[in-house]
Amino acid sequence: MSGLTHFDAAGNAVMVDVSAKDVTARVAIAEGRVVMAPATLTAIRDRGIAKGDVLAVAQLAGIMAAKRTADLIPLCHPLPLASVTLTLAPEGDDTVRITATVKVTGRTGVEMEALTAVSVAALTVYDMCKAIDRGMRIEGIGLAHKSGGRSGRWDAPAAGGDAPAAGGDAPSGGAAP
Repeated sequence: MSGLTHFDAAGNAVMVDVSAKDVTARVAIAEGRVVMAPATLTAIRDRGIAKGDVLAVAQLAGIMAAKRTADLIPLCHPLPLASVTLTLAPEGDDTVRITATVKVTGRTGVEMEALTAVSVAALTVYDMCKAIDRGMRIEGIGLAHKSGGRSGRWDAPAAGGDAPAAGGDAPSGGAAP
């Protein structure tokens, strides 16, 4: 099982030993979106959803989820997060774009925390609006940027660009937000 760090030589699941890694400042940015009927986005903007302010509740849910990532993802290290910023912004007439930025000073990265924040925020938008739009779609959740640690900086390729090779933590020249 070469290359997979969460398995030992016998194929058993293990939590990666990060004790020998350097403590560095680490940042991860994840993005995603919820696509919906235009009328649903209008109701969100007008705060016309019966369950409350969708964007505020989803923002809080995503931040809380980032803090609980180790409870949700097996073998994920619990981390003392320094910062979680989550934005939800209407885009066009049918989309809410979600961006999470997570920071830590530690021995392992915060990619999973950023991805979890976006995922739970998107699920919260869906949950709060499903009574009026069951056809919503959660799309494009992925890592946009990571920095810090041994592998350094990585930025997702621009839309339509080539994806990095498997295991590709090769740094790119793109600017981080």
